[in-house]
Amino acid sequence: MIEIKDKSQCCGCSACVSACPKECISMQSDSEGFAYPVVDRKSCIGCGLCEKVCPFINPGQDRKPVKVYAAKNSDEVIRMKSSSGGVFYALAESVIKDGGVVFGARFDASWNVVHGYAETVDELYPFMGSKYVQSSIGKSYVQAEHFLKTGRKVLFSGTPCQTAGLMHYLKNRYDNLLTAAVICHGVPSPKIWKIYLDKEIKSQVAGKTKASKRNMALSFSVDMPKITGISFRDKTSGWKNYSFVVRVKSVVEMDKSSVLLSDMHMVNPFMKSFLSNLNLRPSCYACAAKGGRACCDIMLGDFWGIENVLPDFDDDKGCSAVLIYGKRALSFVSTLPLIKHEVSFNDVSAFNSCLTSSVSHQHNRYFFFRQVAKGDTISSAYHDVVDDSFFKRFCRILYRKFGI
Repeated sequence: MIEIKDKSQCCGCSACVSACPKECISMQSDSEGFAYPVVDRKSCIGCGLCEKVCPFINPGQDRKPVKVYAAKNSDEVIRMKSSSGGVFYALAESVIKDGGVVFGARFDASWNVVHGYAETVDELYPFMGSKYVQSSIGKSYVQAEHFLKTGRKVLFSGTPCQTAGLMHYLKNRYDNLLTAAVICHGVPSPKIWKIYLDKEIKSQVAGKTKASKRNMALSFSVDMPKITGISFRDKTSGWKNYSFVVRVKSVVEMDKSSVLLSDMHMVNPFMKSFLSNLNLRPSCYACAAKGGRACCDIMLGDFWGIENVLPDFDDDKGCSAVLIYGKRALSFVSTLPLIKHEVSFNDVSAFNSCLTSSVSHQHNRYFFFRQVAKGDTISSAYHDVVDDSFFKRFCRILYRKFGI
């Protein structure tokens, strides 16, 4: 029976939930907003399947890729809509056109990040773009297994621990399955994301609405504008200097949407807490799916440092690192509309340490979560954590040592 005694030993992949024949395991969120499996002991029959599919209990073997590429989608429009080089879309479109199904992360109606599947090209667009929040797998593993058993081609994309969770759950290798994992920095708390969304983004929506009403001297009621899009990696200012952007339905009827918020990633409070390793899941500091242990066919990520490896290939519009683990995946990638150059594994890992190593543990992480729990905004909590004044350092020491 799965039992989480050390939260750093659970990645939240939900493989145990999917594998349970009695459906007596549920994912329940803790005070930080991360979901962990909880077993209904009365219903458990002690079959041990939950432990057999756990990627932490049964980590995969480290592997080296057979080929590594720097790649771009040949369609400039698709590349600009993507976080990096648009390779995921090329993979997904090919699978869809072959009658297959694609699984990926998207926003739901409340801007939570969830896994789902697409059967048409139009349904792929919500999966595009990075989403720096841990997604809820839901029934995706079970659904993927169903499609595989009916003979349909399946592309499953997710974090390394999620692709490892799927492969452990399936147990068998399917020739009609292709898995693509992202090079992962770590997964932020869904709770932190919702607090940021509700306290900071929505307050700005309200503020902008009031200002627009005053400026236009409207004599009729205007509803609160609806958020129509969120991009963690908007490339309007360039791929390397990407921005966090929120778009809303404009209060001006003739405009379809307008930009409510556009912050450079090094300025936006949520992105700063993410990149500073403050809002990540405990397991991300000791990830069991780094390197080739993700059990994936393909690993995708930003090719940071491309300007040093292939300077003529860098146009600051996005370039992907594509690591291929196996001949079948290599054959598939060769058919895609990509502009690519073969590079070495070291060319990628030299500028992207997250490919092989877990992020360092931020010693003020728990103080950050504590400040948010007290009611602070993400902005003020981040400020409290990075403030090096004697008073703030003294407060953090008291909290770490005595919980005060």
